[in-house]
Amino acid sequence: MGIRRLNHAVLYVSDVDRSVDFYRDVLGFRVIHRRPAMAFLRAAESDNDHDLGLFQVNSPPERDRGPAVGLYHLAWSVNTLAELAEFEAKLRESGSLVGSSDHVVSKSLYGKDPDAIEFEVSWFVPRERVTVEMEENLAINRLDIAAEIERWGASLIGAL
Repeated sequence: MGIRRLNHAVLYVSDVDRSVDFYRDVLGFRVIHRRPAMAFLRAAESDNDHDLGLFQVNSPPERDRGPAVGLYHLAWSVNTLAELAEFEAKLRESGSLVGSSDHVVSKSLYGKDPDAIEFEVSWFVPRERVTVEMEENLAINRLDIAAEIERWGASLIGAL
């Protein structure tokens, strides 16, 4: 069981349109998913689902009601759903697990380190198994790792 690589970063930004323009025009990212206050971007040479998430947050003076501009979380990938299940057990045992989600094309656990910095540990459906229907129906659902292992298998290597 081990972390495979950094998969993506998510930032809280003050103006998502301005940030999308910057990352697209200056660094060559492509917009993959877009909603009014959020965007998911892919680096030009990446085959990743997304490399950067941008979430617009309140600007001053409303900032005290929500998160501040800056890093929201980093996400790491694991190879298999069996490894994700092992991380779930370890995070739960340490009291670090704060949530989990099924994002259709990825399965994610969320934790906080001793300084309360949030992170994500994910398994990604292999790209060759992602259908157009899956990509068009992205959602945030309840994660049932046992059911996902039954569907995909415990040892299927996920997408990078």
